[in-house]
Amino acid sequence: MTESTADPVEATPFAVRDCALISLTTGLKAQNLREFCDILRRIPLESIEHHLWGRLLQPRFDEPEYNNDFASWAYHGLHDKTLAERLSMVLPTDFTDQEALRQELVEVLEERLDQCEMVPWAKGEQQFHFLRSQIVVFDSGLRFSRPVDLVPYLANLSTGSIYYHFIDARNRTAERWDDFSAWLAGCGPEYHLLRERLCGVDPYFSSLQNIRQIVAELFQTFFEEAAQ
Repeated sequence: MTESTADPVEATPFAVRDCALISLTTGLKAQNLREFCDILRRIPLESIEHHLWGRLLQPRFDEPEYNNDFASWAYHGLHDKTLAERLSMVLPTDFTDQEALRQELVEVLEERLDQCEMVPWAKGEQQFHFLRSQIVVFDSGLRFSRPVDLVPYLANLSTGSIYYHFIDARNRTAERWDDFSAWLAGCGPEYHLLRERLCGVDPYFSSLQNIRQIVAELFQTFFEEAAQ
C-alpha cells in the first residue's frame, strides 16, 4: 500500500495531543428537580458536555452506578431511581445538534415532574452544582505520516490523548468525527473501511482504557487484513 506524497493533504502528519480537564464552577446549583430543570434550560452547552462526558477523564473515587452526573444525582441526591434510569437512556452520541440533546434532557425532567405529586428535593449537602470544563491541551511531540505507523503506539497512548482525539474531537470536527477518522479521510480511499469501523464505535458506555483498546485493535486488524 503506497501513499502519495504529492498531495499536501495526504502528507499532513497526525499530531498526537494530550489533554487534561479543569473543572470550573458556573455558580449555579439546584436543590430540587424543578430548579434543576429550569437551570438546564439555560446552562451553557459546555456544562452539559462536562456532566455527560467529563467523568471519563476525571474518574470518581466511587464506582458510578449511572453513566452521567445528571443520572447519578437523580439517584443519590433525589433518590429517584426511575428518573436516573431515564436520564441514563439519553445518549449524547445520538445527537448531532447539542440543543436537541438539551431539549431531550429537559423533556425527560418535565415528564417526571408531571408524574410526581411533590417536587423531589435533595438534602442540603446534596445540591447539584453545575460545572463546566476547561480543556488544557499538550503537544506530545509524536507525529505520524502514515496510518500504519500509528499501530505500534495506539495501545500505549495516554487516556488524555484518547479523550482529546476520540471524545473532544466530535465537537471540533464539522462531521462530528473522531480525529483518527477525520485524518484518514485525507489519506486516501483505501482507508474507507477503517474509517467506517472507527465511526461505528460508540464511546459513551466505555472507559477511555476500553476505547484505546478498541481503536488499537481496529487499526491492527485493518492492516493485518490488508497484508493478506
